[in-house]
This record gives sequence, C-alpha cells and structure tokens, in this order.
Amino acid sequence: MVRVGARVAWAATAISAGILVLLGYFLDNPSVQTVRQLLLRWSMILAAVALFLGLFNLIWTVHWKRVVELEKGWAYSSLVIVFFLATFILGMLFGPDYRIVTLFFEYIQLPIEASLVALLAITLVLAGIKMMDRKRGYTSYLFLGAAVLVLIGSSSWVVSGDGRLAVLLGYLKVWLTQVWAVAGSRGILIGVALGAVTTGLRVLLAADRPYGE
Repeated sequence: MVRVGARVAWAATAISAGILVLLGYFLDNPSVQTVRQLLLRWSMILAAVALFLGLFNLIWTVHWKRVVELEKGWAYSSLVIVFFLATFILGMLFGPDYRIVTLFFEYIQLPIEASLVALLAITLVLAGIKMMDRKRGYTSYLFLGAAVLVLIGSSSWVVSGDGRLAVLLGYLKVWLTQVWAVAGSRGILIGVALGAVTTGLRVLLAADRPYGE
C-alpha cells in the first residue's frame, strides 16, 4: 500500500512539473514563468549532480581500480586521474577561463578529439569495404565512394591546390558534406526530437515511470 502511494505521488509530481514547464512556453503569465524557471533551474542542478556522480563513478570504479590492481593500461588511467583532478581543482578555484585550464583543453582535449574524428573517418571507410564484401549493391558503392571523395577533398593537396581537378574535388566534398550530410543530420535530429517528445509524453501520461523504479 505504501509503495503504491509512493508511486502515485511520484507520478503526480512528474506530471505536474511537466505540465507547468509546458504551460510556460504557451502562457505569458508571470507566476507560471516564475515556476517554470524555478523547475528548469532545479533540473539543471540535478543534471549537474548526475554528471558529477557519473564522473566520480568512472574515476573511482574504473580508473582508480585499474591503477590499484595494476591492470592493463593502468598508466593511462593514472594520467586520466591526475589531469582530471588538476582540471577540476583549478577550475573550481580560478574558474574555467584560467590559463592552465585552457591549456589543458587546447593541448590535451582538442588533440584527442581530433584523433578520434580521424579514426572515425578511417573506420567508416573500412566499414564500407567490409560492407561491400558481405553485401554488394549500389548503396555500398555510393557509401564507399562518398567517403573516399570526402577524405580526398579534405586533404592538403585539394585544400591548397588551384588546379582544375583540385577545385572539382573541393566542390564535390563541399556538396557532399554541406548538402547530403547536413540533410541526413537534420533527419536524425528530427527523429531524436520526435523520440524525446514521445518519451516526455509517455512520462507525463504515466505510461513510463522511470522515477519510481
């Protein structure tokens, strides 16, 4: 009986908060806007706390355990722990615009992200080749051809070249990335938005109750 009452209370709280936030987008009432802003601030605080707990769990249960037990890759885990603590402490004391914090992002974070993007491009080409081995078709050839054209169009020879072939490859690369890739990205974003709306409506209607599990 107590569990049923707790579930009803959680469902009523979630539905009420969701309705108030939605009404804030349609009604220009000062009271509704105040409540909406308050709920949004609470949600941002909860999201920040959840992010902090996730980082703490990652550092403690994964990297620290690997360092203590001297598992494979413990040296890299120790570097992650050292730079995480240094960035966190300096950022809390001096702010995110502190020179050392920005140096960490410019010379550590950004090169890592660039390397991951480069690996992603190579992985896509290899995936296209494997896809052609397993299931050949015009879609496989289009995928592999587009990936190769984008990689060639992004090379320094095409970017800095002024020849007729370099200009043509540059135009093809821009056309593929700015037209077809952007259109696909917008379709994915529309699908994500529709999924988020559907999930929110299911929570508001108490069809899904993740807060009660």
